[in-house]
Amino acid sequence: MGSLERFFGTLIEHYSGAFPVWLAPDQVIILPITDNQNDYGFELAQKLKDSKIRAKVDDRNEKIGFKIREAEIQKIPYMLIVGEKEASSKTISIRKRKEGDLGKGSLDEFIEKIKSEIDKKV
Repeated sequence: MGSLERFFGTLIEHYSGAFPVWLAPDQVIILPITDNQNDYGFELAQKLKDSKIRAKVDDRNEKIGFKIREAEIQKIPYMLIVGEKEASSKTISIRKRKEGDLGKGSLDEFIEKIKSEIDKKV
């Protein structure tokens, strides 16, 4: 193994795989409650990617509790839950790993918050 591999091994061991938001491979996962919100989820993901935030959509046909549990196991820092209310009002419901529900808000406010965390290396 080279020095780069050893460094990554040290980082993984130090953080136990739960990387801070600035270092996580997937910073945000968008979890639509039903298939009807998938389009809004992909729209959100594109806006996040345009803002240089690594995001993906879990569009599987599973229950929302299962999707949240999977995201927690994958140790993704932020989850955006999107239901019918959020899609119609163009808002998001935010969850943070280990902290739980942070409430509702706008995507622009969330982008500012996460970019601040990334810049400050919180």
